[in-house]
Amino acid sequence: KKDIPAVNFLIHEIHCRRNIEICPYCSDSIPKSEMKNHIESEHVQVTCKCRMKIENSLLKDHEASACPLRPVLCQFCDIPLAFSKLQEHESYCGARTEPCGDCGRNVLLRDLKEHPRVCG
Repeated sequence: KKDIPAVNFLIHEIHCRRNIEICPYCSDSIPKSEMKNHIESEHVQVTCKCRMKIENSLLKDHEASACPLRPVLCQFCDIPLAFSKLQEHESYCGARTEPCGDCGRNVLLRDLKEHPRVCG
């Protein structure tokens, strides 16, 4: 899958046919001696903590950006919780109030960022 000089093509092709395989899962060129390890380490199915079955090589990306159980912080109280619980928690947490340091009114936490524009 790479350009090689035409002069070397025949020798290169013979070498590749003897020593290299194409992975049936990802189409990478893998040395035949490493194919079993490649499949076991990269393409074996594992189960995430959210019970989704996924290839081992994709697990870290899934856990970081797609897993409903990945840890995230509440924007109001900085408590870590599962992503799947975030919306419900922030709806409740943002409804709490805090007194404004300038006007003294109680302001919803979810409105604190916008409050300075209408303060007083």
